[in-house]
Amino acid sequence: MTGTVSVGGLGKLGACMAACFAERGFDVIGVDVNPATIAALNEGAAPIYEPQLDAYVARNRLRLRATNDYEAAVHASDITFVVVPTPSTLEGGFSLRYVGEAALEIGRALATKDAYHVVAITSTVMPGSTGYGIVPILERESGKRCGVDFGVCYSPEFIALGSVIHDFLAPDFLLIGESDRRAGGVLEACYRKVVPESTPVARMNFAEAELAKLAVNTFVTTKITFANMLAELCERLPGASVDAVTRGIGLDSRIGRKYLTGAMAYGGPCFPRDNVALSHLARTLGVDPGLAEATDMLNSQKAGRLASMCAARLPAGARVVVLGVSYKPGSNIVDESPGLALLNALAREGYEAVGYDPLDLKLPDGCLAPGAVIAGSPAEAFARADAIILANADDAFDSETVLAMAAAARPSVIFDCWRRWRAHLDRFPHADYVAIGLAQGNPADADALRTLVTRTLFEGAAV
Repeated sequence: MTGTVSVGGLGKLGACMAACFAERGFDVIGVDVNPATIAALNEGAAPIYEPQLDAYVARNRLRLRATNDYEAAVHASDITFVVVPTPSTLEGGFSLRYVGEAALEIGRALATKDAYHVVAITSTVMPGSTGYGIVPILERESGKRCGVDFGVCYSPEFIALGSVIHDFLAPDFLLIGESDRRAGGVLEACYRKVVPESTPVARMNFAEAELAKLAVNTFVTTKITFANMLAELCERLPGASVDAVTRGIGLDSRIGRKYLTGAMAYGGPCFPRDNVALSHLARTLGVDPGLAEATDMLNSQKAGRLASMCAARLPAGARVVVLGVSYKPGSNIVDESPGLALLNALAREGYEAVGYDPLDLKLPDGCLAPGAVIAGSPAEAFARADAIILANADDAFDSETVLAMAAAARPSVIFDCWRRWRAHLDRFPHADYVAIGLAQGNPADADALRTLVTRTLFEGAAV
């Protein structure tokens, strides 16, 4: 290998991949259709926002360049990573439109390249897409044979926005679906120069890897939803805390602690759509998608449940502040954001719904329900606040500045979805503190539990 890779698609993941490869000593050629993106990278600036990306691009400027020319990029590199969008279809699958366009360009470039080349599909695709859709395009346009003249791999990343660089450089494992052993070996050798030596690798065929990608994210969403169910049970179980329960069961090696918190719904550009895609695949193949569909349904109910909790404690028209509108801390993306869904649900219920996020959000047109607004500062958000909801666990909400402003607003209710303000309750002596996942002390719940126990205490015994 010459140590040069090309990355097609310089969006949220592709730009970070390009910067990370450069950080590890590779020469990197980025390919994109957006002139502004190309210009930014060539000027040593990050084309998108992601923590650490600016610094990575700036210090590796000499190893990073961008173009709109796939042919030049393919000819100058050994591996081309395809990281273009695969939008969800109405049926729940993923569109291959942009992947197909990239494959056309790469195939034509391969036709005039003598040396062996590996094409690595990193975009999330439906099972069957690489073998039945992408490889035929590459072979037709190049006039060459996959597995002989060039290689193809499907190798998606398991990253979260806000921590893309960390997740890319320190993955739990590498997933490689390979056309042949040579192609998989070339890609693994490339990644070994980037990730820790101890990182395990799973190599398999295309369809297995494509299914594995959907399966990982769907399993995680199921785990999150299970923890959220435990949180709701703990709210109604006298003296219970979901944190104690999840810490305990997380010690079991069959379960583990990751993504087992009990708080808000999952969101973002990957988890929800991968879950729906697996359901779509199951239905297409005649397999019962019930588990994935139940997870999606329960997750979608979280915003409505919190809005109902507000209705039980607040008068109509109250001003409710939602802290955390992005889908997670460290990201300015609102795709499938539970905080945004909650903000809109409150507005539809007639509340004065005000959102605040420490980052400059990327808000698509029409994403806010009528009556929902985004405040430009904590001071603007907290003005006249009747209630505050901590919708995500951003550390900024624990700062002295935010806590002091929130306390000065003297809210009557605080809903803490992540139990972050339990240590600061002395600041809010006039507030009703409602923590998701902690026992709420409802006498009706204690009565129901007492009835359940006394009914079964001597069941079947002669007393």
